[in-house]
Amino acid sequence: MTLRQRILTGDRPTGPLHIGHYVGSLRNRVALQRDHDTFVLIADVQAMTDNFETPQKVRDNVLQVALDYLAVGLDPAHCTFVVQSQIPEIAELTVFYLNLVTVAQLQRNPTVKAEIAQKGYGESVPAGFFMYPVSQAADITAFGAHLVPVGEDQLPMIEQTREIVRRFNHLYAPVLTEPQALVGEVARLPGLDGGGKMGKSLGNAIWLGDSADELARKVRSMYTDPGHLRVSDPGSVEGNPVFAYLDAFDRDRAGVEALKSHYRAGGLGDVKLKAHLLGVLDAVLTPIRVRRAEFAQNMDVVEHAVFTGTRRGREVAAQTMQSARQAMRLDYFQADRFNTDRFKADLPSAAGRPTKETMTCTPV
Repeated sequence: MTLRQRILTGDRPTGPLHIGHYVGSLRNRVALQRDHDTFVLIADVQAMTDNFETPQKVRDNVLQVALDYLAVGLDPAHCTFVVQSQIPEIAELTVFYLNLVTVAQLQRNPTVKAEIAQKGYGESVPAGFFMYPVSQAADITAFGAHLVPVGEDQLPMIEQTREIVRRFNHLYAPVLTEPQALVGEVARLPGLDGGGKMGKSLGNAIWLGDSADELARKVRSMYTDPGHLRVSDPGSVEGNPVFAYLDAFDRDRAGVEALKSHYRAGGLGDVKLKAHLLGVLDAVLTPIRVRRAEFAQNMDVVEHAVFTGTRRGREVAAQTMQSARQAMRLDYFQADRFNTDRFKADLPSAAGRPTKETMTCTPV
């Protein structure tokens, strides 16, 4: 019997999830969950690397992210939700992995460099944020993941993990699984403002839980081609967020190509184009919105999914940690050795000091 491959994926609980998350990873997770052993990490420790001054924000969003997972169709019967901070083995692995990378390697990581620049840290980058690729390697290996669904911008992070795994297995013993990246079909969606990315903190996102009215308002306000001033004007498709969203969500591929040709030739107005996009997005988001509202009325179900998943995650990570300790010769206190009559008795006191049982107290 062939064992199912294991997937590790997840999100930082710094706010609700948006449609970029949906096309970039969530939709793919739903499709994969029945055929793979899927672990979904709510990465609150990683969220704290740049939100350490607002821990309540991170705490409040843990269950909100879980709500989004359930709303899009992730099923706790087929995948495991895990809260990162409740798995101490991840922190322990991170400490050991820090010995297997150099500062220069982290400085060269393109993903780290880009995110440091985006946040404007300069020379004041927190050490935790700088080192988070190592923590991410611990996340992936703690659960023995074979596959990690990522966008192309995250490929350097997976390669960093693979390098750590190869070095660990070479130095100690081949006990860690070397993961492969699973790149999604859809590139990162641009923001509503035409920016390079849709982001939680940039105010340019459509949230999975947005109401129908809020969705309509956001679509109507979307950036298009600034040179497309009149309906009759030829318009540009490239760099136009409306078409990027249609490419990601509209299943009528021939229809999308026809819209592109019409827009380029002139005669297709932005109002009509956005109305079409609104219909496409509303058809996708309405069932998600309804399910999210239903789960929000019964948060005990959400909490139970997170609690039981985290408990299972701890069990799996503990097994990995035991194998890693054995490989590193750090398994000093083996249960089978100390579970004997010889060690069940109290150990003698050190340097002749009395044991607790022999100490007496004289009332003052």
